[in-house]
Amino acid sequence: MGDCYYNYYMTASRAKANANMCIVARAPPTGAHAHAASTPPRGSKWKCSHFSKAADTPNRRRQSGAMALSFCGNDKNKSGYNVDDGVLNNGCFVDALNLVPHVFLLFITFPILFIGWGSQSSKVQIHHNTWLHFPGHNLRWILTFSLLFVHVCEFAEGVVSNKMMDTNHLHLFVPAFMGFVAATTSVVYYHNIETSNFPKLLLVLFIYWVLAFITKSIKLWKFVAYKVGTPQLRFCITLLLVLLYGLLMAVEINVIRIRKYVFFANPQKVKPPEDLQDLGVRFLQPFVNLLSKATYWWMNPLIIGAHKRPIELKKIGKLPIAMRALTNYLRLKDAYEDQRTAENPERAPSIWRSMYRAFGRPILLSSTFRYLADLLGFAGPLCISGIVKNLTQEEGGAAAASDKIRERYFGVHFMLSTELLQNPSVLAVLLFLALVLQRTFLQASYYVTIETGINLRGALLAMIYNKILRLSTSNMSMGEMTLGQINNLVAIETNQLMWFLFLCPNLWAMPVQIVMGVILLYYLLDWSALVGASVIVLLAPVQYLIATKLADMQKSTLEHSTDRLKKTSEILKGIKLLKLYAWENIFCDSVEETRGKELTSLKTFAFYTSMSIFMNAAIPIAAVLATFVMHYFITNTGPSPEEAFATLALFNILVTPLFLLSTVVRFAVKALVSVQKLGEFLQSDEIGDDTWRNGDMSVPSEAAKKHPAATKAINRKQPLRYQMDNYEQPSRRPMRPSETEDVAVKVSNGCFTWGSNLSTLTDINIRIPTGQLTMIVGQVGCGKSSLLLAMLGEMQSISGRVHWSKPPDGEMFYQGTFSKNRYSVAYATQKSWLLNATVEDNITFGSPFNKQRYKAVIDACSLQLDIDLLPFGDQTEIGERGINLSGGQRQRICVARALYQNTNIVFLDDPFSALDIHLSDHLMQDGILKFLQDDKRTVVLVTHKLQYLIHADWIIAMKDGSVLREGTLKDIQTHDVELYDHWKTLMNRQDQELEKDMEQDSQTTLERKTLRRAFYSREAKNQADDEDEEEEEEEEEEDNLSTITNRRSKVPWKVCLCYLSSGGFFMVFLMMSSKLLKHSVIVAIDYWLAIWTSNHTNQTMVVGPNGTCQSHVVSSNTTLPGTVKLEDSFYLTVFMILCAAGITLCLITSLTVEFLGLSAATNLHHNLLNKIIHAPLRFFDITPLGQILNRFSADTNIIDQHIPPTLESLTRSTLLCLSAIGVISSITHTFIIALVPLAVAFYFIQKYFRVASKDLQDLDDSTQLPLLCHFSETAEGLTTIRAFRHEARFKQRMLELTDTNNTAYLFLSAANRWLEVRTDYLGAVIVLAAAGASIWGLDCGQPSGGEVGLALTYALTVTNYLNWVVRNLADLEVQMAAVKKVNSFLSTESENYEGSMDSSQVPETWPQDGEIKIQDLCVRYDALLKPVLKHVNAYIQPGQKVGICGRTGSGKSSLSLAFFNMVDISEGKIVIDGIDICKLPLQTLRSRLSIILQDPILFSGSIRFNLDPERTCNDERLWEALEIAQLKNMVKALPGGLDAVVTEGGENFSVGQRQLFCLARAFVRKSSILIMDEATASIDMATENILQKVVMTAFADRTVVTIAHRVHTILTADLVIVMKRGNILEYGKPETLLEQEDGMFASFVKADM
Repeated sequence: MGDCYYNYYMTASRAKANANMCIVARAPPTGAHAHAASTPPRGSKWKCSHFSKAADTPNRRRQSGAMALSFCGNDKNKSGYNVDDGVLNNGCFVDALNLVPHVFLLFITFPILFIGWGSQSSKVQIHHNTWLHFPGHNLRWILTFSLLFVHVCEFAEGVVSNKMMDTNHLHLFVPAFMGFVAATTSVVYYHNIETSNFPKLLLVLFIYWVLAFITKSIKLWKFVAYKVGTPQLRFCITLLLVLLYGLLMAVEINVIRIRKYVFFANPQKVKPPEDLQDLGVRFLQPFVNLLSKATYWWMNPLIIGAHKRPIELKKIGKLPIAMRALTNYLRLKDAYEDQRTAENPERAPSIWRSMYRAFGRPILLSSTFRYLADLLGFAGPLCISGIVKNLTQEEGGAAAASDKIRERYFGVHFMLSTELLQNPSVLAVLLFLALVLQRTFLQASYYVTIETGINLRGALLAMIYNKILRLSTSNMSMGEMTLGQINNLVAIETNQLMWFLFLCPNLWAMPVQIVMGVILLYYLLDWSALVGASVIVLLAPVQYLIATKLADMQKSTLEHSTDRLKKTSEILKGIKLLKLYAWENIFCDSVEETRGKELTSLKTFAFYTSMSIFMNAAIPIAAVLATFVMHYFITNTGPSPEEAFATLALFNILVTPLFLLSTVVRFAVKALVSVQKLGEFLQSDEIGDDTWRNGDMSVPSEAAKKHPAATKAINRKQPLRYQMDNYEQPSRRPMRPSETEDVAVKVSNGCFTWGSNLSTLTDINIRIPTGQLTMIVGQVGCGKSSLLLAMLGEMQSISGRVHWSKPPDGEMFYQGTFSKNRYSVAYATQKSWLLNATVEDNITFGSPFNKQRYKAVIDACSLQLDIDLLPFGDQTEIGERGINLSGGQRQRICVARALYQNTNIVFLDDPFSALDIHLSDHLMQDGILKFLQDDKRTVVLVTHKLQYLIHADWIIAMKDGSVLREGTLKDIQTHDVELYDHWKTLMNRQDQELEKDMEQDSQTTLERKTLRRAFYSREAKNQADDEDEEEEEEEEEEDNLSTITNRRSKVPWKVCLCYLSSGGFFMVFLMMSSKLLKHSVIVAIDYWLAIWTSNHTNQTMVVGPNGTCQSHVVSSNTTLPGTVKLEDSFYLTVFMILCAAGITLCLITSLTVEFLGLSAATNLHHNLLNKIIHAPLRFFDITPLGQILNRFSADTNIIDQHIPPTLESLTRSTLLCLSAIGVISSITHTFIIALVPLAVAFYFIQKYFRVASKDLQDLDDSTQLPLLCHFSETAEGLTTIRAFRHEARFKQRMLELTDTNNTAYLFLSAANRWLEVRTDYLGAVIVLAAAGASIWGLDCGQPSGGEVGLALTYALTVTNYLNWVVRNLADLEVQMAAVKKVNSFLSTESENYEGSMDSSQVPETWPQDGEIKIQDLCVRYDALLKPVLKHVNAYIQPGQKVGICGRTGSGKSSLSLAFFNMVDISEGKIVIDGIDICKLPLQTLRSRLSIILQDPILFSGSIRFNLDPERTCNDERLWEALEIAQLKNMVKALPGGLDAVVTEGGENFSVGQRQLFCLARAFVRKSSILIMDEATASIDMATENILQKVVMTAFADRTVVTIAHRVHTILTADLVIVMKRGNILEYGKPETLLEQEDGMFASFVKADM
């Protein structure tokens, strides 16, 4: 069926002229009409077949003059109003009867609609308009659309039939037109009733459907009575209408049946879906009506609004319940668990089957849509073929049209059904409708798969997360399951499966598409077409091969880039050390080397990518070439236009599935691997499972009491009561009677391992007394932390038991808002673990906020000062993505978290390791002794600080993985004198230190200073230049909306230019010229084909005498005088040459784009690395590490791999669209008129879409990061989360984060559908316009048949590429932001490495003596900041030991940095051995001095590399240095000795050992000046003692400058410098300074005595 417009040539002449040829029609011989068999009734018409020449028509019409408009027509000699034979036998009356229902509907509904619309003007709660669907909602919309389509056909048929009549018969088409209006009104009316939920008004529609059904049935009955059958088009249309009205009536009855709104006593009350009662749900796709669903109309406000102000998370709201991660997780989990049968509980369930069970239905629905779309896709080539064929026939047949049979019934003309599809105009409209439908189905299919894919991803993430929470710790620590693997599962494998699901329908749709295509090709061109098809099919494996190669290359690129990132991040973390040791170039080279490998992979990757692009572009050309060459050899002629262009269009359709096939197969393979990995992960070991630690639910204590725990690893039974004869309590506090025998935790005969059956802890028998302070002491690495974890059940137990006591019933008392929960342990790990959250959230950790308690905890951990320094106080984000805190600050926050939680048991694992003496003391006194013990909480403390042993109620001494001693201090004093004495010496050492500690807080103040400096400098930087700040922030600061709008909708051309210029101008020129040439050649190929095929119906135009156009059609074997006849062979040769040129150019262009991208990537990364590594230290203070790393990771990745293909795709689709529009316009100039409004529409669509898409893309990216971080931080803090029993809370958080990210992603994909539906419809209009222009242009013989075919084929390609232009433009815009960010770093100032002296002028041995003169020195961190050192003068003699002290911020560390020229020396100078250091090249200066920093930094590699990365020393010297640093024995014991592995950050050594390595590093570089910046912070007392001695002996003859945070370290120095606010306050020998009683130094020492 189609909108039937009949062509102008065929109009009928009056019946009277041919009356003599009438054949009597047989009327039904029944009843009253029996006599009609012999005598035709007067008023009725007879069936006539008459023959007439179309040429007669115009004259006949002219004779009848201006025809009067009359409803039933006013043909001569007959009245249309004659009803002698009964009213219903008058066709005109029946048609008039059909008008009644339509008029009735319009008459009733219009007032209701207007009143309704008036009152509904304030549609505030937009989505309550969309809530409610009456039963049969979708069916009703589908039927109404079909109804509209049939009405259009009816109208067209009526108009054409009317043309055949002598006078106008309005009754042929007016009812159809009114029917169309009424159907439209019915759906508008229905929609409004549905949104206002007022079903009573539906009664009107019910009545309308009944009336329409009755009137149409009468008409059908009359047709049947008069033997009108299916050959007549009007009969078919009427039949369809009866069917549709009947179905709509049924739908309406169904609504009444279910909703009972009329004829029933109690109508059904309906509530809106649960989702929509919650106003937060903004994703309305499941709730809107069918039309809005299909066209994404509901997205309009969001997308257009984005232009005014950016889309934020608030705007996109929450997900509907059915799409939430939890819902989908439960579906998937049920499907997964159902496979575990009772007979075989161990069997691993299949993930594929679970996925199919949970998400199979939507995939089937999507596949159905996909099949429909694919089948409709073939309408294009068929319609082109039909249009061109009929046009060429008309060209040829206008003069010699065969006489056609006309048929009449009821006195009017009836059109034959077959005539419909021979009318080019009808075919054009059909093509348009097919395109619209095809695109709608295709987008619906995409949408359903994407939604399902997102649901699947949410479910998988929840599954993985649940598993992570139950993973056994040994898995994590033994490296079976690394953080990296978990992150890969989350970030890569789930996405692979999601993408596989997106592409899934292709797997079964493609074969069907290919088979159909090949069949149609065969139908068009017989065997020659199969040759072309076989070219495509044979090259498909090559494409698959390329695709697999691409995947391999991507893998190797990823490995190299991971490696490069690891190295880069190590450099950035240790940048201060690298600069101080002048090692930055060594490390820079190692990164460049890895980058070189990565670029080699990228080159291969680029080559294969360009091959893939080349195949995609060249295959259609090759296929067409093969087909037409073959066709020529078989038939010896060229193809006809309709064959040629239908074939072209078919090849264009066929290439897509074959190109996609390789991608889909690749994704299928990846999905198989992902599922395998997921399966392994889900089957991996879980932690020992008991009620105390049930992974799914946090167990309230009452519940826990009910199930006595009896499982393997951990068993907490009733406490065993036993006597402790020699248990003496320190007299610090009286004991409660119950405590004497009360044990909180008891381990008996314990033997624990971290896996691999090597026991870490052996023969453990300990008890932890309830409500007391137990301390665990021992040397580094003796298993203290492991003991805590073993008690928490994190280790695998080989033998023995851990018993946890149950809380006595009486002890479940409540204090404030807190209930004590014995089943939760407050645990502070040694390696501090923070959440990405505010400081407050990190401390409260999910417990209710209690101001008083919070304040007490903050004070106990001395956090107030640090919090005051943070920009937003305790509401500042900290953690991975937040502000970087120092180790001590992080540790204190972790301890605060443990204190704040009101649990009965607190485990503190070495909380003092990163704290200085004062803080430790304060924490011990206020936090542990006061805060915890007053609460009668059981505390287990692992520590190195032996001076605190006097406070312990119970002591456990450990050695080499077993318990050495257990008891009170008194016990140990009496029973193990040796151990006690050993402790005593160490304790004295510590006490001395305690007394003489001169400064309020040492290391802490340094940390605070760093923090303060960072913020101070950040502010300064912000004032200095707002330019380079992240562009997003800039935008939001602008208040003026118009400026935002302008900025947001512009493409960043400047940045594009910068990107292209870094690729090199020659490459850019090559790319542009080859692209233009390629597209010109492709157009030439198709144009030549048009000329060649048109040559078969070679027409020459002759202008007739009166200026009219007349065509002479010449058959292909005759030649007109004066025209040139070209041979087919000539055409073929040119065609082949052009095709060959096209294929070659395809290859060149695909290579140039990729290699342009590669050279840009190479240059940008190289410049970025050099700029950043040579930037001054200040840059790293004020730029967050994460931001710099992002430039090297995400941004570099985008520049490497994403921009080139986007750029290629953008240029290709743009040029294709432009060339297509150019071709169509050149063929039919009238097309240009239609182009103007289309161009305007396109401009606005892309303008709005680009802005919205960028916002949604940003939202998607920004919501993805917290999700991934949440996974990795959960995996890192597993032990803490499980000790605290916070699994449920973390799960909830994960579900929220997943949903937020999924919402953003869904909106992004809906926005893409919004764009594609609109551009596809525009494309369809372009096709219609091109077809219309060609058909009407033919009246003056403008385009030939071949040219029409060409125009239509090109118009069809435009539909495919329009949306790609916009999508690629939007993508490129987002991706160019990466280039912009990298660029902003390229403008960083570098340090001045040159110096005014040449390095050759500096003596080899300098500095030989180590004499330092500081003259009038002023130092500042930045030209914009105040000086931190003011006019400092000092003289240090060769070999002197100098101590520098002072309060926080006095400038001690700044002075140490000044020796290395790391800060800006604004006045004065430092002269070392007679040379001003400012004149020296930085490399020379820094490589000749040594420094030991406070933070121990090791790099991954070997021990040798860490001590001597320059490879200048021999092994003896390295061993000597290790011996000095007390490390020789330990290193000898390691496998590989000096070449033993150091993991990233030196994690495989304890903090103390790392510090010793740093000392060894300084000894290796035998310089005569050593600067120690509080180098002994994290070493236990015994080791520090030895070290102090070593430094004195090993550096006896060298100058040593010690920045002291503890006074006792410099009491033996030769010279003490006391600083205050950047000035030297006191200067002299320590003895002399101590004598000045009112002096600063003396007061420091006194203050602590």
